[in-house]
Amino acid sequence: MATGGAALGAGPDGRTVFVSGAIPGEQVSVVADVVHKSRIEATATSVLFASPDRIEPPCSHVGDGCGGCDWQHIAAKRQSLLRRDIVDDCLRRLAGMTGVDIRNGPQLDPTGYRTTVRAAVSDGKAAYRIRRSHQTVAIEQCLIAHPLVEELLVDGHFGAASEVVVRAGANTGERLVVVDPVADGVRVPDDVLVVGRDELSAGRRPHYHEEIGGLRLQISADTFFQCRPDGALMLARLAGDAVADAAGAMLDAYCGMGLFGALAGIGRSVVGVESNPSAVADAVQNLGPHGRLVEADFERWQAEPVGVVVADPSRHGLRKRGCDRIAETGAELVALVSCDPASLARDAGLLGERGYELDHVTVVDLFGQTSHVETVSRFVRRS
Repeated sequence: MATGGAALGAGPDGRTVFVSGAIPGEQVSVVADVVHKSRIEATATSVLFASPDRIEPPCSHVGDGCGGCDWQHIAAKRQSLLRRDIVDDCLRRLAGMTGVDIRNGPQLDPTGYRTTVRAAVSDGKAAYRIRRSHQTVAIEQCLIAHPLVEELLVDGHFGAASEVVVRAGANTGERLVVVDPVADGVRVPDDVLVVGRDELSAGRRPHYHEEIGGLRLQISADTFFQCRPDGALMLARLAGDAVADAAGAMLDAYCGMGLFGALAGIGRSVVGVESNPSAVADAVQNLGPHGRLVEADFERWQAEPVGVVVADPSRHGLRKRGCDRIAETGAELVALVSCDPASLARDAGLLGERGYELDHVTVVDLFGQTSHVETVSRFVRRS
């Protein structure tokens, strides 16, 4: 299985073929979607020899062409193993690392979990885009959306909007809808806070709350938060465990709304570095008196000594400058949260050049039914 969720094969002419909708070990008939000089991107149209892990997709919208869940044809247990295989492959190919201790985290429910969903709007109704197309399919159900979110996706009316983002606090019941471009003609239950993208651009900062690990956290409409609260708690606990053996202050790099500083930094003083003003405002509330916020691009931040680092960068990863800043802190332990196995592999190589050895990687099934891979990795500074 290749990074991105397509099964990898070879054509009779030697070209690499990436097949969506297939499982390693299967024989399938495919149709070519995109043909390049060295590779072909294809979609399985029929299965000639099926994997024992192949199942009937439980959501009817898969048959409609919905591009949201690309692994619904794979049993959940095999999905977990494939994610681990993808991480192992990236570390081997991109970082030259073999024999890495790669673990699977505790199983999370692969259905009804997403508390933030972005959707297109067609004739006032929420819709998902069809794979490789600008066409949409109206949402009649959503296997992975939390019930508080699914209700709004199915029953809500969003006026003349082109896009809608539905967010909910699974443990508070609070719900927020962001409508792009304006919130005219929106019909949702009275308990839902509705805001237009134009209002956010003008400076309005509405928020909702989520309760995790005994803490009540503030999340603004424009602030990133993990797709599920149970997964967010698991990431924070894994990160906290990864750095528990070293003393001293904690750097929460790319801290967002302060999730890791609040939950993994308990008992420590925390320095949070974040560039998004909306997220900084949330982090000030969520970290409380034991946290100090620096509003800055982490790659340009003036490093200061700390005992441990927890870093949760974007999909691009730490890259060279981010790894430089971490090394300059002199931290003994680093917990790196990665949402792309290729960026993890590149960062692991860069951190290794700066004296940090990869101890282990834990794969978290944060995005059930999809090929997205989330990991928490522990790095130890060599003496």
